[in-house]
Amino acid sequence: MSDTLNDDAREAKELTPWLGFQRVPGIGPARLGRLVELFGSVASAWAAPTDDLRAVGVSDEMIRAIDRVRNTLDIEAELGRMRRAGVRAIPLNSDEYPRLLRHVTSSPPLLFTRGQLAPEDDVAVAIVGTRRSSSYGIHMTTMLASGLAAAGVTIVSGLAHGVDTAAHRAALEAGGRTVAVFGSGPDVIYPAQNKDLARRIIQSGAVVSEHPVGVKPDARNFPARNRIISGMSRGVLVVEAPTQSGAMLTASFAADQGRDVFAVPGQATSDKSAGCHALIRNGATLVTNVEQILEQLDLASAKTQRQTRMVLPETPNQRILYAVLSTEPQHVDDICHTSALPIHEVSGTLLEMELKGLIRQTAPQHYVRA
Repeated sequence: MSDTLNDDAREAKELTPWLGFQRVPGIGPARLGRLVELFGSVASAWAAPTDDLRAVGVSDEMIRAIDRVRNTLDIEAELGRMRRAGVRAIPLNSDEYPRLLRHVTSSPPLLFTRGQLAPEDDVAVAIVGTRRSSSYGIHMTTMLASGLAAAGVTIVSGLAHGVDTAAHRAALEAGGRTVAVFGSGPDVIYPAQNKDLARRIIQSGAVVSEHPVGVKPDARNFPARNRIISGMSRGVLVVEAPTQSGAMLTASFAADQGRDVFAVPGQATSDKSAGCHALIRNGATLVTNVEQILEQLDLASAKTQRQTRMVLPETPNQRILYAVLSTEPQHVDDICHTSALPIHEVSGTLLEMELKGLIRQTAPQHYVRA
């Protein structure tokens, strides 16, 4: 119990400045980054006295806003709300923060996740396109997403109708990983028709958002969401898109971030492919098969590299717990009950297995096979 309390206290201390600054109107990624640069850390910036903030150019209005949040933030209530929703907060300075996203301009200071991000998500391709996709668009999305997933590439998309939905489904059905980036809180599934799909993604991949628990979808959130989709990926593939669309904005972010942009050609007269054709005219790589993407990104060996890293349970306790676990999250108490092992042995063995990459946590004290 004391270890749990200590862990909770550490989590509260670590996340307080991140959650606090997120709630201050007017402090976005750029301004927070400047404060961290000036004060040395986000914790020091959060604790800075009024005079010190004023001395580095923070306005009196902003200082009052910071003080209001400092005085009203109930960190225990915030963390409790997150735990009940199965949500974790990953700050920019965490080793768990997506490596590719960390190095783009305006990367979110704090990510809220369900499921589990994994190191292999560094090998990712975003697949985006219109919500009103044609049968051709769905066919091409399914073929390309399943092929990439089978090659060991994580598929990143936005869970929208059409191309996004087809990309996530194809990745899952190929036995691969997929990450959905939300324009709402990670607990608010949008569109609602994709609740079952989101549940499957959480079981074997992750849902990611820069918005906290409970935030409803808002049209203003989705353009900024698209920079995360491209930022988490080695390249962005546009399957079908009109010239004015969110997918085209994602491609623009990708180009600004130094990512490769790919586009699937369509019928010359199709409005649904007009955006793809414009991208190709402007230098995007025309693709019709998976091999072209893998070759361009030098990812042909991604699956081989992952297979080389695969490990198996070694000790008797590891083998017992691995047999107990599945793709459905289980609480440590249930694992103890099923395995008939004492809690101290289960806890130690779970840590060993997590470090080896055999299992992962989907939420505090909830485990699944990796």
